[in-house]
Amino acid sequence: MRDVVRETVRRHRGAHRPAALAAAVGVAAAMGAIVLSGPWDAGQREAERTRAAVAAGAPTGAWDTGTAGDRSGGSEPEAGPPAAAPPAGPVLEALGPRVIDFFPGAEPAPADRDRGVVGNPAPLDPASVLDPLLDDPALGTAPAATVIDLADGRPLYSRNGDRSMAPASTVKPATAAAALHTLGPDHRLITRVVLDPDRERVILVGGGDTNLAPRDLGRLAARTAEVLRERGVDAVGVGWDAGSDGTPSHHPIGVNHNIAPFTALMVNAGRLDDSTTGPAPRSADPAADAAGAFVRLLEAEGIEVRGSSAAPRAVPRKAEELAVHRSAPLSVLTEEMLTDSDNDMAESLARAVGEARGHGSGLTGAARGVTESLAELGLPMEGLRVTDGSGLDRSGRMTTDALVGLLALAADPARPELRSVLTGLPVAGFTGTLDSRYPDVGAGVVRAKTGTLTGVNALAGTVVDTDGRVLAFAFLTEGTTSPDAAQDALDRAAAALSRCGCG
Repeated sequence: MRDVVRETVRRHRGAHRPAALAAAVGVAAAMGAIVLSGPWDAGQREAERTRAAVAAGAPTGAWDTGTAGDRSGGSEPEAGPPAAAPPAGPVLEALGPRVIDFFPGAEPAPADRDRGVVGNPAPLDPASVLDPLLDDPALGTAPAATVIDLADGRPLYSRNGDRSMAPASTVKPATAAAALHTLGPDHRLITRVVLDPDRERVILVGGGDTNLAPRDLGRLAARTAEVLRERGVDAVGVGWDAGSDGTPSHHPIGVNHNIAPFTALMVNAGRLDDSTTGPAPRSADPAADAAGAFVRLLEAEGIEVRGSSAAPRAVPRKAEELAVHRSAPLSVLTEEMLTDSDNDMAESLARAVGEARGHGSGLTGAARGVTESLAELGLPMEGLRVTDGSGLDRSGRMTTDALVGLLALAADPARPELRSVLTGLPVAGFTGTLDSRYPDVGAGVVRAKTGTLTGVNALAGTVVDTDGRVLAFAFLTEGTTSPDAAQDALDRAAAALSRCGCG
């Protein structure tokens, strides 16, 4: 196998850093899969913590990370943080007796029988575990796979690892890494209301926050009305600025329930129902709809709005800021984007990267910006072609070598800004797109980004093996005919790695 992954790790860690990373992963191994779930709060990520509290019958509260005192006129959160959840141990199951059931006909090793550990037979090498599973016809004719040890980047398994294939949504970790590297983990997406004093017009200015909620828009309207009244203004015109630079309004896949039209201004990702994740009917013009809702909210606050509706307006140089809404930090946004496979946020972040790097906020500029950022990080670029931020465009290309190389970069203690690439991965049996998968084996120990298009199934993430080692893996397939069968086959392969002893 071409040793591109080892080279990535070597370049970024130097002679002394493998030992440091090994020590760091040793701590993670001691805590099992739990510590990788971060951000750290008794070893649990917020989503797992909330789920644990619900299971225990404890109140969870409602803490919106984007509703701190620096948002929408300085309003305070409506509720405190969730009540303390049970310890992480009972939440994330360790490897247990069900592991052996995953391998039909398998018997526990004598030493395991003697110890009564019937669930953890003698460790197997990755090839003996993966080869028969990847030969499953459900995975098409030539699936690709790469597995490494995250402690030192040591390659453990490769099958077509340098083959360039459509990544589907497994490109989202690359989008997240590019955004975190370019913008920083503390970066926030800002939605503003400004005043054009010459025309007595307020302008709602989008900042790419696809998670802007109706209550956030309401707080912007309330703060705007408050400031206007302080100035003795009770009637204004209203405009909106969505930052359009003439790029196509739709993703290349066209009108689709999986993604809203591209715009820097929208409420709840342009959804026309009450959902917050997954496919949903979308507005044909999310920016105009957001502006229309803002007008109604402003009128409800007692401000007269001149004219029949809001219209697109450029922000003048002398505009004065009246109200501001700041999103959660980028580290949180990327976690949520990865956990829920949020196409809208992925595309917004890619466009922000393109704009920050001087390539414009259009689709082409976004692709150039993400590509440039990944190369700057030192990711092997052979076989990579970034065409969008979400993976909905099937003309994009990745390799499994590059995907595990990206995970290795995110695990590098020298790159803490990339940490949420790992902590945002869905947790098998617990969160996001893996919440209903892995009912028998792998729950809690497999954490991976899923990817699905017609004929394409992918999975990339981490798993803890029987030696307590954290492995990074990536599987790409194409030409699959049954998405459910292919998904099940990939899940079996990832779960089987938990029985691979690689010490």
